[in-house]
Amino acid sequence: MQAPRAGLFVTCLIDLMRPSVGFAAARLIEEAGCKVIVPERQTCCGQPAYNSGDRATAKALALQTVRAFADCDYVVVPSGSCAAMLKVHYPRLVSNEPSGIQSEVADFTAKVHELCTFLTSIRPLTKVPGRYTGRVTYHDACSGLRELGVKGAPRRLLALVPGVEITEMTEPETCCGFGGVFAEKYAGISNAIVTRKADDATSTSADLLLAGDLGCLMNMAGKLTRDGRPLACRHVAEVLAGELADPPIGHRPTDVR
Repeated sequence: MQAPRAGLFVTCLIDLMRPSVGFAAARLIEEAGCKVIVPERQTCCGQPAYNSGDRATAKALALQTVRAFADCDYVVVPSGSCAAMLKVHYPRLVSNEPSGIQSEVADFTAKVHELCTFLTSIRPLTKVPGRYTGRVTYHDACSGLRELGVKGAPRRLLALVPGVEITEMTEPETCCGFGGVFAEKYAGISNAIVTRKADDATSTSADLLLAGDLGCLMNMAGKLTRDGRPLACRHVAEVLAGELADPPIGHRPTDVR
């Protein structure tokens, strides 16, 4: 019996800024018994264009993505933000298109899963490769939480990691202030929001701040680094897969002690 073909939607930020997250996600998907497929035709999910009002560009990117993953049984995304774009907003982009295109997109969205949800609800793992001895806290990124309901899945997976102690923030569901173009348009408001998030995360005395969205992690890591706080940031997939050789997000190699 052939293993299911799971297409890995890498995301722009992971591809350009943190490839180790992509490798970690691939390892976890393989642990779930799937053959990992990484279509070369995939590019951006179209979210920046969509959020900026450029629906024509967003639609073109959406259709390119749909067709790039046409022969996959699943489409797995290590980002709640990009997964929500694919699963929730693609149908809205093509709502005025011919029925054939709408059906094509509907077939695609039915296969799309955020990584942690995939590993708990679709191809459940009972063990993970990673080991980490220490205390972690988890940030619930807005898109994954509010558009896809990602909440318990990452915590259930972290409970499988030997040595991990999860300590919750007072407000784990509060926005980090990133929001893609929001952080560029409203830098002052964004900074005020991330300052509050950094305070909350630091108060847990955790060793690692985890999340499932690299954009949020880069924003929080940037703030923590600028303020000289020692809390390290990691994508949850890195801990689950044991891919911790790279420096924490936001740290240069010379920063690591």
